[in-house]
Amino acid sequence: MPSASSPLPSSSRRVLVSGLLMAGAGAIMASGKAVIVKLAYRHGVDATALLALRMLVAFPFFLAMGIWAARRASPLARGDLWRVAVLGFTGYYLSSYLDFLGLKYITATLERLILYLSPTLVVLIALVVLKQRPTRRQVAALAVSYLGVLLAFGHDIRLDGARTLLGSALVFASALSYAVYLFGSGQAVARIGAVRLTAYASTVACVLCIGQYLLFQPVAALWTYAPPVYGLSLLNGTVCTVLPVLAIMVGVKRIGSSLAAQVSMLGPVSTIVLSVWLLDEPMGPWQSAGTLLVLGGVLLVGSGVAKKQ
Repeated sequence: MPSASSPLPSSSRRVLVSGLLMAGAGAIMASGKAVIVKLAYRHGVDATALLALRMLVAFPFFLAMGIWAARRASPLARGDLWRVAVLGFTGYYLSSYLDFLGLKYITATLERLILYLSPTLVVLIALVVLKQRPTRRQVAALAVSYLGVLLAFGHDIRLDGARTLLGSALVFASALSYAVYLFGSGQAVARIGAVRLTAYASTVACVLCIGQYLLFQPVAALWTYAPPVYGLSLLNGTVCTVLPVLAIMVGVKRIGSSLAAQVSMLGPVSTIVLSVWLLDEPMGPWQSAGTLLVLGGVLLVGSGVAKKQ
């Protein structure tokens, strides 16, 4: 085995570079979702319809992914079927719905920063459920991350107090719902497999999102929105939903979950760039400082996990 200072073989370098590119591309594509939703809101569509259109586009891809992943796997036990259903509800349906609702009221930048609290929320869930006391590194990460969000939140709430408060609460609930998914998926991944679990849980979410819309609206209503809504939903369902899942999976397989998690920090940065460019959202020193603190806190959590592995 080569020493730490010796150069990697060319094949290993290619795998590392390709893994970094895939993980980075996945993070950037996923972060574009907030900007696309904000653009679609300008055409009078609501969160329920946007979510249904997004999942209508993504549904065939996740269904195909699930069939492919199950071709050589044994059937799921009844207990695992229930786990997949619950994880699909919390991690992909509920978190997405709350996120889409929150984006109606807050900037894409603040939304992305709040969502990035999910890893720190997993630490808090472990403290409550498993009585796992956080390490000093994790406590520092919590403090840094939440200080960062408070800086960005404090700036935005001065501009539009009630809306910012409501939107932030909804997106925080989204982050908490996704943290529940992350916490509960650990053992399920070992039994079911990452690809199959993601595909099955996403398929469950697609059915729930589409079903929720049809519960309150006739099918014909899906074809009554402004033309840009359908183009944006096509981008949201493919470039910002299906492709990021595949890219991040490939990236994790090639470079590992810890390094992929650090590369994913490109996500909030790309959201900021896109929101300033396409949405004309303000980006002052308070948001910049908050972004740096949140990224630093997530990096502390990620490095702590890496040292345990």
